[in-house]
Amino acid sequence: MAYPGYGAAPGGAPVAQDPLYGYFAAVAGQDGQISADELQSCLTHSGISGSYKPFSLDTCRLMINMLDRDMTGTMGFNEFKELWQVLSGWRNTFASYDRDRSGTVEGPELQVALNSMGYNLSPQAMKSIMGRYSTNSRITFDDFMSCCVRLRALTDQFRRRDTTQTGNATFQYDDFIQVTMST
Repeated sequence: MAYPGYGAAPGGAPVAQDPLYGYFAAVAGQDGQISADELQSCLTHSGISGSYKPFSLDTCRLMINMLDRDMTGTMGFNEFKELWQVLSGWRNTFASYDRDRSGTVEGPELQVALNSMGYNLSPQAMKSIMGRYSTNSRITFDDFMSCCVRLRALTDQFRRRDTTQTGNATFQYDDFIQVTMST
């Protein structure tokens, strides 16, 4: 089954296939979608995590939720391509702060990394992040990615509700639960 936009160009001439499509197609079913466990397999086989441990299933669920615009709980190829770009950027950021290549970063390094990504968080917010994602004051690559996914998703949801762009938003309780549970 050809994926829309791939295969033959108008007039029947073949076009170059996106190199990422091979990773995607290897796990996607006939519906052209991948689930969290399929995403985990795909990312593991693609080598996106480099020398770090493969992503946990929970992190893969978060990745899908971050980009799941049609709310299917799965990811199509265009969403996968967007995820790949985001993950590559985050991986490079993590690697630049994991200078000893231990697969972890410490709290101060995490704060600088997040600042470089545009997240200017208070010391209290950083303490919450460290409490959630660190073990012995160190954050693994998988937990870094999970943290980045949650920060992006929460920030996106907050910005949608901050209509005046003042750093203030109003949430109904049910809306707040939906936003925090889906990220």
